[in-house]
Amino acid sequence: MPGGTFALYSLLCRHAKINTIPNQHRTDEDLTTYSRHIYDEKSLAAKIKRWLEGHQFRKNAILILVLFGTCMAVGDGILTPAISVLSATGGIQVEEPKMRNDVVVIVSVVILIGLFSMQHFGTDKVSWLFAPIVFVWYILIGILGAVNISKYDRSVLKAFNPVYVYRYFKRGKTSWVSLGGIMLSITGTEALFADLSYFPVQAIQIAFTVVVFPCLLLQYTGQAAYIAQNRNSVVHAFYYSLPDSVRWPSFIVATAAAVVASQATISMTYSIIKQALALGCFPRVRIIHTSKKYLGQIYSPDINWILLIFCIAVTAGFKKQSQIANAYGTAVIMVMLVTTFLMVPIMLLVWRSHWSLVILFTALSLVVEIPYFSAVVRKIDQGGWVPLVFAGAFLIIMYVWHYGTLKRYEFEMHSKVSMAWILGLGPSLGLVRVPGMGLVYTELASGVPHIFSHFITNLPAIHSTLVFVCVKYLPVYTVPPDERFLVKRIGPKNFHMFRCVARYGYKDIHKKDDDFEQMLFNSLMLFVRLESMMEEYTDSDEYSTRELNQAGNANPRINGTNAGSNMDLSYTSHDSIIQVQSPNHTGNSQVMLSGQTYQTVGDEIAFLNACREAGVVHILGNTIIRARRDSGLLKKIAINYLYAFLRKICRENSVIFNVPHESLLNVGQVFYV
Repeated sequence: MPGGTFALYSLLCRHAKINTIPNQHRTDEDLTTYSRHIYDEKSLAAKIKRWLEGHQFRKNAILILVLFGTCMAVGDGILTPAISVLSATGGIQVEEPKMRNDVVVIVSVVILIGLFSMQHFGTDKVSWLFAPIVFVWYILIGILGAVNISKYDRSVLKAFNPVYVYRYFKRGKTSWVSLGGIMLSITGTEALFADLSYFPVQAIQIAFTVVVFPCLLLQYTGQAAYIAQNRNSVVHAFYYSLPDSVRWPSFIVATAAAVVASQATISMTYSIIKQALALGCFPRVRIIHTSKKYLGQIYSPDINWILLIFCIAVTAGFKKQSQIANAYGTAVIMVMLVTTFLMVPIMLLVWRSHWSLVILFTALSLVVEIPYFSAVVRKIDQGGWVPLVFAGAFLIIMYVWHYGTLKRYEFEMHSKVSMAWILGLGPSLGLVRVPGMGLVYTELASGVPHIFSHFITNLPAIHSTLVFVCVKYLPVYTVPPDERFLVKRIGPKNFHMFRCVARYGYKDIHKKDDDFEQMLFNSLMLFVRLESMMEEYTDSDEYSTRELNQAGNANPRINGTNAGSNMDLSYTSHDSIIQVQSPNHTGNSQVMLSGQTYQTVGDEIAFLNACREAGVVHILGNTIIRARRDSGLLKKIAINYLYAFLRKICRENSVIFNVPHESLLNVGQVFYV
């Protein structure tokens, strides 16, 4: 399934530590959507897991395989609108034989421009039309196929006899090469059927069994019956086989169905880019949710116009459906092969299938896919090279961006500030603590980032309260809102330093707006309240909100929490580097705040409220990567030019987070790889 490669990769990352960016944390496994298995050490699944995790080369190989399949799926998103619209508008030449092919291309380009221009309205606005259009289309082609069988040649029904498959391929090389065109009859409805993904599995099974499959068989068999009697009308055989009275209505329905098919693959491409972005494999682009009802309906203006340019280039450049069909077939079969290879570790690690069943599945899949692949490869010089070029270009972009992201993360990990250094600064951190709250964004889920030391080295003042915010994407579909935030305290209480990890799935979207800021602040308030109870109920180092709520339902201090009290928090009384006990720890809720002694936790909450009212400043790091002077030429080109160019043209973090400029502070730093 196009777009399923990243979903399979995310599922695999949950059960084996093959993610090349090592930002996993054991608290992530406590999520309700984060399901994984524990294997017996002697089982085949455990051996496969250890083999995958044992070497960085294997992790990179799986990542490249996933990126290649993803890039081919993106190529499918470019080619499907082109071939669908061009095929539908080709019916104009049937009614007007003297019309030049250039006119058909122009009409197709106009339809494509209109289609992509309406994407910002969202699929949700027009999706109520999809089901009627697709249903009418299938019923129409089913009826017309049955009519053609009855009218032209009923003997074509013998094709359902498997003996004729053997006789067909016995003819020689020509029959084998024709598999490329036969495959299109299998995958041609893929995009149309993708719109049913919002329905339950049983509904999809019923629709395919009762409507889609029978209507397709009737239509293709009917076209074969027509071509058997009219061998000179192979091009546009669908339109030529129609009665004159229904030709124009069929043209309208076919064009509408082509638009629906194109819409499905365009939406699929947005979803793929969103998944790649969440896993650090694509430059930052703007993602907009177009529906409050359906989580998967998104829109990316940057990707939208890039797809439009490529679609127009393919449509105007090839002009012939056969060449685009060859390109489309190459993209689809490549995605099918990648999906099959990814299913092997999925079946072993996730589904715990028996090895014999895995071998059987792989063998049956490859028996079908390899012959089609061998037929498609023969047509690379006839248009099949297009998706390979697209995939190659996107693969280079995605891998270079992922490499840069990985190196930035490694730099943050290796250069993070020690807790001993923080403690040595004292409660004032060696600076003037000015009123306000500073949100320091970092990619680290543990430790104090290097950007903080860089910041206080160059500025003489720091905010009264500091919160290190890590927006982290996990290999899960979605993270429930009540489990999204993790809050920890860094250092003693009178340092007023916290860390908040906001966790998202690859289908979630992070908007740095008032809602996010309010949820973060509510989580911080709840953490402070719960912290005072932890000393009373347990001596453990880690706690969760749900456990404490069960223990403290009768405590009036918890019953008074404001919105956000459902947030799932994990707390440790120390940083992940070294354990720190507050020097003011006396077993009660006494807190030292700015040199004053407060007897209740409510005083600290009042202090935090005052800090927020004084102003919230968002501090973002602007890390620039450069290749070392002794690096190879390829690395210098990738880092100093390609990655730097991608960083320059992609959206800044402040734009992605919607941070207002008046409360934004960028801290720049350079490091060499």
